[in-house]
Amino acid sequence: MSASIDSLNTFFTHEDSLQVFDLLDSLLKAEPIKERSQMAVRLGYNSNITADNRTFNIARFGLAPGLSYYHKSGVYADVSGYWSQEYAPNYYLTVASAGYLHSFKKVYSFLVEYSHYYYNQPSDSTVSIPYTNNIGLSNYFELKPFVFRLDYYLYFGEKSAHRIQPSIGLNLVKKNWLGLNRISFYPSVAFLFGSEEITEYGLYQNAYLRYLYNRTHTQKVPYSYEIKHNEFGIMNYSFSFPISITKKDWTFVLAYTYNIPKALPGEDLSLLESGYLSFSITRYITFR
Repeated sequence: MSASIDSLNTFFTHEDSLQVFDLLDSLLKAEPIKERSQMAVRLGYNSNITADNRTFNIARFGLAPGLSYYHKSGVYADVSGYWSQEYAPNYYLTVASAGYLHSFKKVYSFLVEYSHYYYNQPSDSTVSIPYTNNIGLSNYFELKPFVFRLDYYLYFGEKSAHRIQPSIGLNLVKKNWLGLNRISFYPSVAFLFGSEEITEYGLYQNAYLRYLYNRTHTQKVPYSYEIKHNEFGIMNYSFSFPISITKKDWTFVLAYTYNIPKALPGEDLSLLESGYLSFSITRYITFR
């Protein structure tokens, strides 16, 4: 069964580290580009098992094409599409982003970004998408071989939510080896914290009498009521093991990621622990 757009929105706002591509990482792990502008054309694949918790189900997969332009001033723009057999419709999302990236002597880098999510829903859909925009700030510290990162994102639309994600990892690099320009292994662990509006239901004291009344009368009366409250806490643990290979203007990334989603107090969370494989091919075009 295909997942709904509603569950997809929950998936994206619970686990940002599941994104196939991360512009900050791809730019910082490339060769120095601060004096050049670049365009990147990419295609990503993932084993797409998050929705149903099957392990390495290659028969059901997802694709993510994208196009990025990075100006040597630090300004960049990106458009990414997402297609998957898990969701209905299959092409379910387009994300347009723009931001600014700056590095200080390769020790500290930061990125400020705005993104808009264009969900592809059927014309007769009644699903409400609570988050269609986000504004984020990523901080990236590298003290070789360790990499420390702290991200903050504000999601907003019909309602708003905060996401904070610290992470720690290694960046192990070998250059000019076996005819390759660069090969990197950068495992990491990330912790996603966030806020969410939780809706629970309570019963009126005379709920049973109201229920009996509704059985015999056309005019119905409610026997339950909504209780809404905001909660903040840990939402996901993520373990990622990517290998990146660069040959001239081409970069190939193979990664395995395992996620452990956690429900906030009172939250009905449908996501399960799962791991998935991803693979991406990126072609860089440099403007002199």
